[in-house]
Amino acid sequence: MVERYVLSIDQGTNSTRCILFDHHGRLVSVAQREHQQHFPRPGWVEHDAVEIWRNLQRVVPEALSTAGVAAEEVAAIGVANQRETTVLWDRRTGAPLRRAIVWQDTRTASLVDGLRQQPGDEFFLERCGLAPSTYFSALRIRWMFDEVDGLKERADAGEVLFGTMESWLIWNLTGGTEGGLHITDPTNASRTMLMNIRTLAWDEELLAFFGVPRAMLPGIRSSAEHYGDARSVLPGIGITAALGDQQAALFGQTCFSPGEAKCTYGTGSFLLLNTGTDLVRSRHGLLSTVAYKIGDQPQAYALEGSIAVTGSLVQWFRDRLGLISSAAEIETLARTVEDNGGCYIVPAFSGLFAPRWRSDARGVIVGLTSYITRGHLARAVLEATGWQTREVVDAMNADSSVALRELKVDGGMTADNLLMQFVADVLDVPVVRPLVAETVSLGAAYAAGLAAGFWPDLEVLRRNWHRAAQWLPDMDPEDRELEYENWQRAVERSLGWVRPPRPT
Repeated sequence: MVERYVLSIDQGTNSTRCILFDHHGRLVSVAQREHQQHFPRPGWVEHDAVEIWRNLQRVVPEALSTAGVAAEEVAAIGVANQRETTVLWDRRTGAPLRRAIVWQDTRTASLVDGLRQQPGDEFFLERCGLAPSTYFSALRIRWMFDEVDGLKERADAGEVLFGTMESWLIWNLTGGTEGGLHITDPTNASRTMLMNIRTLAWDEELLAFFGVPRAMLPGIRSSAEHYGDARSVLPGIGITAALGDQQAALFGQTCFSPGEAKCTYGTGSFLLLNTGTDLVRSRHGLLSTVAYKIGDQPQAYALEGSIAVTGSLVQWFRDRLGLISSAAEIETLARTVEDNGGCYIVPAFSGLFAPRWRSDARGVIVGLTSYITRGHLARAVLEATGWQTREVVDAMNADSSVALRELKVDGGMTADNLLMQFVADVLDVPVVRPLVAETVSLGAAYAAGLAAGFWPDLEVLRRNWHRAAQWLPDMDPEDRELEYENWQRAVERSLGWVRPPRPT
């Protein structure tokens, strides 16, 4: 009997990866290519969507070749993607109309300020579950309409398509200008501010408010179902799943029951709590979002706490300051000191996300004295991720009827044992990492495999999950609360740095 595999495409903020998984959920091979980050102005972050599509065309055959797997041995394709990143392209030529605007981008801050005044947060929360933020796609579409002459009229005429990265890739994979599928799933659509969070359909009032024509929007399909077959890269192989990367990680961590939570530590960090079929409205700065929808089953919801800058702070420490030569060095450097020396770094490079949602914040380093060394700064970099996690968990506990008892973690930063121990210490709960750390890719594979019949049910997937590491809290409670108070004082000093422009 020929062995079969599920192929997962993980289109992330920094790179595009292709990973093959076997029936036991084990990683068989991986291929990865980074793409360029464009920073044309302060607060602006852009990607070249064509570069990302070309990278995908390269990594898929690389992964198959590495494993010695033929295309016909692939049972299904699943796609996970960086969410909210916004691509507009020409329906006729397939060419992007400009570089993609990335989820970290803050150029729409002035639009956000206006919306929070009129019509106000409640208008949006009632319909899409999201308060206005630079984070979401609708505002980027509106910004491009305002900035590019004739773009709105072309969109109204059906000449322009919108999508987040999974829509762009699936459209190209399934034929592009020659009949490519223009689709998305509820996990991605729920991050646009255009989808009704209850009906999982594009909301007429929100479309009218933002002036977004329905003709440019992808069709909303379940997160796991047979969308169609690829016509490029892997011709004839079914594409059967699409999930936003953080929902994919929740699925890959097998957090299928209400009350189960995971945090993915990557460029940013994202903590999701499964709330089952209940749509929970946060009162403490979290987002209500769709966790997943499998076939024709009822959708599952989640509360999410999004942290903008965690792994990218380590990259900044390496690339911009040159204080380390590789990301892995930060743990070694941080271990040269016993504590942070009274130094705290608040990485509000793109403002602050959950639970504060302050686009006027900017990064600060406080507590500097002549005593501070590179080691203290390195420790402060890692601790910033821990304290931001603590703020999100506090908000989650306040919104949920059950306090968090364990946190499943994944992502590149979980290789840092000092950081993971610090997270356990400041949360005062066990932190657990699975054997397969690539849970974003695994979640997309699991959803695709379910839709294709490669796996029969969720219980089989649960049995595939195995613990690789665990960190138990070991911090004096008084020290924990004193340090948390210091962190919050540091955050207060990051607020209000971006002021409204002076009237002309």
